[in-house]
Amino acid sequence: MKTFKKFEKQMLLAIMIVAVGLSGAWAADYKKVDSITLLKYKKPIDDPRPLGKELTYKKVLSPEVYAKLTWDVPTMRKAWADVVGFSAPGVVGKISPEIKPGKYTYKDVESNKALKELVIPYFREHFIKPAGPPFIGNFTEFTIIPTRQLYYQLPVAQATKKNQGKTKLNDKGYIVDSSYESGIPFPRPSGNYKAQQVVYNWIKRYWDSEGTDSMGIFKGFNKSLNLDFDGLIEIKNLRLSGRVIIPPFGYFDQRAKERKEGTATLLTYQAPRDQYGTALNIVTFESADQVDSMSVFVNSLRRVRKMSATDTQDALGGQDIIYDDNGGFGKLCSNRNPYKLEIVAEREYLVPVTTDTSIYYSSKGMELKNVEMERRPVYVIKMIQQDKNYVYSYRIAYFDRENFLLYHIENYDQKGRLYRTNTSIQTFIPEMGMTTERVVISRDHVDLHSSTALPFITPIVNVKRGDVSLEGMIKRGK
Repeated sequence: MKTFKKFEKQMLLAIMIVAVGLSGAWAADYKKVDSITLLKYKKPIDDPRPLGKELTYKKVLSPEVYAKLTWDVPTMRKAWADVVGFSAPGVVGKISPEIKPGKYTYKDVESNKALKELVIPYFREHFIKPAGPPFIGNFTEFTIIPTRQLYYQLPVAQATKKNQGKTKLNDKGYIVDSSYESGIPFPRPSGNYKAQQVVYNWIKRYWDSEGTDSMGIFKGFNKSLNLDFDGLIEIKNLRLSGRVIIPPFGYFDQRAKERKEGTATLLTYQAPRDQYGTALNIVTFESADQVDSMSVFVNSLRRVRKMSATDTQDALGGQDIIYDDNGGFGKLCSNRNPYKLEIVAEREYLVPVTTDTSIYYSSKGMELKNVEMERRPVYVIKMIQQDKNYVYSYRIAYFDRENFLLYHIENYDQKGRLYRTNTSIQTFIPEMGMTTERVVISRDHVDLHSSTALPFITPIVNVKRGDVSLEGMIKRGK
């Protein structure tokens, strides 16, 4: 595509900038996967190489760290099945059992009622179709793979079993933060607040482990599929409570315990040049009555700005999500933008996954290639926004029933129109009991814009407070 040529010089310059200071404090623990390394093994466009086979965590992590983050697979399988009460391969296959693993095309979805019944409505209407404007990411063929058992790290399963039944919701369906210790809080959702329990399982997830350093290549496209954003974003994340995998266990420190902090995240733009150095800092809190803290450092102004309730509904630079879309939908908060939750379906669907990350975009129409689909047991939850002034009137979210991770979310505006969607294509690392994102596709159905991310998320063990704070970032910059 000719439009990519316009960005090549800027991209190369940005990569050179990022390359400076690659040897960080964690160099002994892992080999930093910066943009240069990531692009060496996988480019987002016209590159079918299997990233998951070439750039493995065994190669990236030091032997000591890798040993800390791996467990016996049969033991993890059994432990998690005991906790949730089932294994996914044993509960799927009830809908359209005649559809077997194999290769299919968009024409099969159009003509085969059984196959159509298995596909999430949004996907069969907006994704599984010939490539072309106004959105990237359509795909005309896919491979259905056998359903796998997905599970968490062994310490997570053990903590979940130990604390099963302890976590409580109040009479309005919000979590009683003092009742949660660690693990997945509601491994077998049930009762009047079943939908809330599913969502809290996602909020308290152990996705990618308890400390991560990730590099993401972000690209945005207008309705003519011309590239209009070419970005590099580094994200560091630290779990501050409910820690069971990496010491310190429980709360990360005394500050986290006193303030009841849940997580801390630092997102830093390294490209394009006009956003270089701009950073977003998010600290989540366990209490349903306490609004999460979100601040942005604007490098061009050298100023820190605390985000207000209306600011967090603004679009995140170059992407087709808003700040509140962090984590899928922001926070379940009792006093700001509260939701009414309901389960609208509990059934199996085909969801897009990638087992070896050979998935890629073709420059011809930005079609998604090497797509795999897997039967998964899914909760479909409608999140109805109670604040009529909020940007969205409701969201439809698709959560896995086995590990409670979020695959896809649809956001509708106050007129009831489909506004923005976000789809996560994930891969599972069996020996680590870990699921991680490989491709993210976001679409704005009102402004006809779409964006994608190719992230590589590295689990690490010794993240410090200063690594995930604006203060630490500014201090290092000086």
